Amino acid sequence: MAISIKTEKEIAIMREASDILIETHKYMAKHMKVGITTRELNNLADSFIRSNKAVPSFKGLYGYPASACISINEEVVHGLPTQRKLKNGDIVSIDMGVFYKGYHSDAARTHAIGNVAPETLELIKVTKQSFFEAMKFARAGNHLGQISQAIQDYCESHGYGVVRDLVGHGIGKKVHEDPQIPNYKPRGRGVLLEPGMTFAIEPMINLGTWQVYVMSDNWTYVTRDGLPSAHYENTIVITDADPLILTLEPEERL
Repeated sequence: MAISIKTEKEIAIMREASDILIETHKYMAKHMKVGITTRELNNLADSFIRSNKAVPSFKGLYGYPASACISINEEVVHGLPTQRKLKNGDIVSIDMGVFYKGYHSDAARTHAIGNVAPETLELIKVTKQSFFEAMKFARAGNHLGQISQAIQDYCESHGYGVVRDLVGHGIGKKVHEDPQIPNYKPRGRGVLLEPGMTFAIEPMINLGTWQVYVMSDNWTYVTRDGLPSAHYENTIVITDADPLILTLEPEERL
């Protein structure tokens, strides 16, 4: 396994890609309303990314036909855009990547549409917070497994299921680089973290069981018990101190 260490120049480009992705997520949030179709959302994302002289990372990746992964309620990830309309009470995760000047950035957010059940809103909140719990360990000298375990411990302490079948990953010149980064404690401690490592950390957390399966479209993962799932993801850079969270909205940065 070869983990790429990025230079300051490479990180600067990834920050530019991430800035475009931040703006794309903000733009998409404005359109997350009852009645819009996921296909319309995908087209908006595609147009916005391209208008910033970037390319959607996911379009054509492993044959994926769309520019955004849009997953509703029990859909975990890789939801295909269709004519399905958003309804009051839905939760919608949108996972997008940006390719700019030879480098990728990747981030996901889960949105509540209208009046969402309190227990589902809590799932979204805990999923997001689990990412920040993990960031306490995301620094040079620690091990990758500490990031994974922090996510698992926090989410399971709230009674949620931590998806096993899907993981985070390294990122840079490719969307998916080494290493794979599970959201649960792996065997062993994992690799030693070094400055310049760039990762996409993405808790995928279910209200019920951790078990999932793939639908007949061969893309969309759904929860085995049909209960909701939430997804939160950022692209980060390991440093000797706190990590750089490249895709974090400015208003959320410390």
